[in-house]
Amino acid sequence: MTQSHDRTLPKLADFLCFAVYSANLAFGRAYKPILEELGITYTQWIAIVALWDDDHQTVKSLGEKLFLESNTLTPILKRLEELGYLNRRRDPADERQVIVSLTEEGRRLREQGGQRDLVDATGLDTAEFAALQQAIVKLRNSLLKHAQEPRTEEPARKAGTR
Repeated sequence: MTQSHDRTLPKLADFLCFAVYSANLAFGRAYKPILEELGITYTQWIAIVALWDDDHQTVKSLGEKLFLESNTLTPILKRLEELGYLNRRRDPADERQVIVSLTEEGRRLREQGGQRDLVDATGLDTAEFAALQQAIVKLRNSLLKHAQEPRTEEPARKAGTR
């Protein structure tokens, strides 16, 4: 029996990473009509949501919250500024820093985002939704911590037996 037919090996559907990945794709599809109506992408949307939580923050701080590098975030913010949803300006106290702030139009997007519909679309009740969100945050934080830990080689690999 070849490994591809071995019933003891996990299938794609058994991988948690695939469940999270495919759920993220499903969220993107669910958000698509709402975001198309607003004329923005999902990544632009989460940048706006992060600014609703904490307006007037640096690009660096925003990038850390969104897990985005500056070279990825800057074009997103530039486009949102062109659309009139935010302003970028140099921090007078430190010219190296750029402060990002929502405009009134950017703040108004909160009422147009359809979040309630998407919460309902998950099929989860309020308690399940909160528990799942907390579990995913714990998962993410644990994986980030693991990725930052120094890696040690496995003894078998050192010995060249794999």
